[in-house]
Parts: sequence; structure tokens; C-alpha cells
Amino acid sequence: MLFAVEATRRWAGDGITVNALMPGGIRTNLQRYVSEADLERLRRAAAGDGTGPALRWKSPEQGAATSVLLAASPLLAGVGGRYFEDCNQAEVGMLSARNGVAAHALDPEAAARLWDLSVTTLAG
Repeated sequence: MLFAVEATRRWAGDGITVNALMPGGIRTNLQRYVSEADLERLRRAAAGDGTGPALRWKSPEQGAATSVLLAASPLLAGVGGRYFEDCNQAEVGMLSARNGVAAHALDPEAAARLWDLSVTTLAG
């Protein structure tokens, strides 16, 4: 997420914006060798501490919807440095096991430090 914040700051003047997203739990052919019982256990475990709702599997089309929205919607032209889930911008600070975004994940100073550290590490 911090990468999206700093990349947008650096490149927005060139018309480039970057966002992050969570597509959700998607039921695809990748799970063809996983038993239904194991998939059910995974679905329930995704509720975290057990107090939240169990994961609802998405179809590939539903899982792609947020990516398509961010890539193609004129409503999001110029919008960057944000985190999206289920075709909406995630709520800041309203975290659960599967939803929301932490405020520190959007911190511009932390994003700049991470960017610089990454460049230094890759160069060295």
C-alpha cells in the first residue's frame, strides 16, 4: 500500500496513479485439488477470531470487478494512493480480519522512507 501512496505522489504529474486492492476470496480452478471440507475450513478461518462472518467465496468475475473498476472507470481518473475492496474505497482505521486499511498504510512520510530504502537496497 505504501508503494501506491509514494508512486502516485511521484508520478501523478505524468498522469500515472497507483492504487492497491483486495480482490477477495475467489473460487477458481486453482482449488480443484482442495477438498470441499478443507475449503470450508479455510472459509471459516478467514473470519479471524471467529466472531466475524465467514468468508463468502467470489466468482472469478466478482473477484475481478474491483480491478476492472480501478483500471477502467472514468470516475477514478486521477485518484491514486488509495486502497479498495469490493468496488469501494476501504475505510481507514476500520479494520477487521478482511476489511479496511490501517492509517499507517497511507502515511506519506512512511511511504517516502520505504521507497528510498527500497531504491537503496536494490542499487546496492
